[in-house]
Amino acid sequence: MSSRSMHYLQGCYPRALRTTSAQHASSILPSRCRLPSTVRPILRQFSASALHAAETKIICVPSMAESISEGVLSTFNRQVGDYVEQDEEVASIETDKIDVAVNAPHSGMITKLIVNEGDTVTVGQAVIEISLEERDTTSQSPLPPQAEQTSETPQEATQKQQTPTREITPSQEPEKGTTPTPAPKTTPQPVPNSQGPVSAFQGSRSETKVKMSRMRLRTAERLKESQNTAAFLTTFNEVDMSKIMAFRSQNKDDVLQKHGVKLGFMGPVARASALALREIPAINASIENDDTIVFHDYIDLSVAVATPKGLVTPVLRNMERRSIVEIEQGIAELGKKNLFSDVYHLLGSRWKLTMDDLVGGSFTISNSGIWGSLFGTPIINIPETAVLGIYGIQQRPVAIDGQVEIRPMMYTALTYDHRLVDGREAVTFLTLVKKYLEDPASMLIA
Repeated sequence: MSSRSMHYLQGCYPRALRTTSAQHASSILPSRCRLPSTVRPILRQFSASALHAAETKIICVPSMAESISEGVLSTFNRQVGDYVEQDEEVASIETDKIDVAVNAPHSGMITKLIVNEGDTVTVGQAVIEISLEERDTTSQSPLPPQAEQTSETPQEATQKQQTPTREITPSQEPEKGTTPTPAPKTTPQPVPNSQGPVSAFQGSRSETKVKMSRMRLRTAERLKESQNTAAFLTTFNEVDMSKIMAFRSQNKDDVLQKHGVKLGFMGPVARASALALREIPAINASIENDDTIVFHDYIDLSVAVATPKGLVTPVLRNMERRSIVEIEQGIAELGKKNLFSDVYHLLGSRWKLTMDDLVGGSFTISNSGIWGSLFGTPIINIPETAVLGIYGIQQRPVAIDGQVEIRPMMYTALTYDHRLVDGREAVTFLTLVKKYLEDPASMLIA
């Protein structure tokens, strides 16, 4: 601050300098005084510097997960001079999989932002300094009307009053009752086009470059690693969905009334997959250190979900013990967390996807049918061994007992790691899934 500004403040606003905010300073000034807009930032600096005399605390990057040690500080939700409550989210850190909230451990005033948005931060690193002062309620009072008025000087006002206005002489005024004579019409002559014919497809050819998010970069890295590591092979089948659709129509109202969840197709498909994985354990296994096969006695299902920031795969634990309704309840819970992940701080932490929701799957289902896809080859989510792709249901003609009938058909695709899974096992798995979906009663007694 310049010595001239300091002298101006000390001479004109001695009490204002002892306040904790520019708003409070405005409220205690005499009614005849107006706080110039150029002085308010200076008072704000005084307010922030005065707070350093109080006890301060440092807000650090919280522990995120065992596999995550750093992230990018994407957003500061509060700025220097803002008062924050205890446990209020003050910043957000973008990691490979999820956004991690940085919460204030104490109530107080932010006095310093130690890092910048876009910086890479590690667990335990200091990011914000706060002063443990109680909220100044006087600073919440609105500014008096005169503080919001223009701060023009008397000289400027006098100049405005003395500014001459142009007078219109009688000769310049149009005579009453007279009509101006219109100018003669002229036919415009065509201008020759020296540049040749103009293309009909003219438009903007600009480009926009956006930096990839940390999640997108990590997703690209893992998918490329999967492609370079596993021996990919995909096998296909198709399923007649007539009986499972009838099963859903008959039971969806009762399920909604008794359990509060909608009965969709993911529940039956996941249940059929869990039963098939019990019979083909190699598809639920994984390779460790390139020379060891790990067979899991549990089935943790990863459900591929597309988000604006990238692909995430929340996990449903212990699928082998869940009924169709329990699977639907678990999927609905994960769906709510994903849907409200950006506003979870307004609804509570239970509405946020955590690292525990995203790690440890043993098998993945990717439902591209909800986007209208008819066919595809999904990619393995390593270290898993296989991924099941399900697609859109379409009415197609099929041969049934020598007769052509129209049935709702759905393609299925299983991409598997040929290093561990043989073709016979992959085909058998898809055949079992087909059998369970075409005979829903068999899933209830299996």
